[in-house]
Amino acid sequence: MRLTALVENPEHVCCRYRLAAFRPLLERAGHSLELCSWPRRWWSRLWMGGPLGQSDVVIVQRKLLPAWELFLLRRSARRLVFDFDDAVFLRDSYSARGLYSGRRKRRFASVIRFADRVVAGNAFLRHQAASWTDAEQVHIIPTCVDVAQYPRSDHVRAGNGVQLVWVGSSSTLRGLKAIQPMLEDVGQRWPGLRLKLICDRFFRLRNLQVLPCPWSEATEGGLIAAGDIGISWVPDDDWSRGKCGLKVLQYMAAGLPVVANPVGVQAEMVRHGETGFLVETADQWSEAIGQLALDPGLRRRMGQAARQRVEAEFSVAVGAQHWLRLLDELQGQRAAA
Repeated sequence: MRLTALVENPEHVCCRYRLAAFRPLLERAGHSLELCSWPRRWWSRLWMGGPLGQSDVVIVQRKLLPAWELFLLRRSARRLVFDFDDAVFLRDSYSARGLYSGRRKRRFASVIRFADRVVAGNAFLRHQAASWTDAEQVHIIPTCVDVAQYPRSDHVRAGNGVQLVWVGSSSTLRGLKAIQPMLEDVGQRWPGLRLKLICDRFFRLRNLQVLPCPWSEATEGGLIAAGDIGISWVPDDDWSRGKCGLKVLQYMAAGLPVVANPVGVQAEMVRHGETGFLVETADQWSEAIGQLALDPGLRRRMGQAARQRVEAEFSVAVGAQHWLRLLDELQGQRAAA
């Protein structure tokens, strides 16, 4: 089948992890996938119908379209799939206007109703989509990572010099800054720890040395694996429950134990006491990080279990199989029609 995906940008993180990563395996199965950026000007979109009509499946990633544009797209596309990995029907956790948006909700409901299939990144998102269509039309395909891109952490450090790792963008850095007092407490209780920030922006802490590492796709995997403990914190709200846990998966792929708060998919991905620790209070954060910092053998065992879980459930090969089953379903539906 010929697939055309309309994405924000082929280099955007969502496109890279949720579509582009699967292209070699889709092509091996006889499909083709073309990634197209949305035209910036609305009048340019009026002319998209012709080329899209040549595709067997059009995939819209994340974008909530106005009614006129959705109508034109539906007329052109033989089969329409909507893929999303965020609570796009909400504003983000830090919006001054609050989470809930009637406009976003209406557009979300419309695109779900118009789509032949919906691909949701987690169970919370699937439940939201199923409010507007037949639940059988909504498939869960988690965000996946290519484990081969992540070296294994060697876990030789103990105590002094142990690195906590956080990876993300300036938009998600606000979540880390929200727990700045807890990070200061960790640094005070466990002198010698360091915090490696892999990001496009940085901040300083009084009690915890920050190692700023500018993000790049080429170096990201190695920088994570050179650390010791992956950390993640998200607000306890529906925007966070829509997140698909990419940074946690990256830590696990590199063989790092993870310390995170039990919100959304983090509570599912991190198996407490097996692949890391789920913590809430400042004392729990400090105790979990201290225990891991002093015991490289524990970090190694947890990191190995974490990497094995990614290979079994969140690898590119697993995600591609989900997509192939969905395409077989659409192909069968088309043949029946």
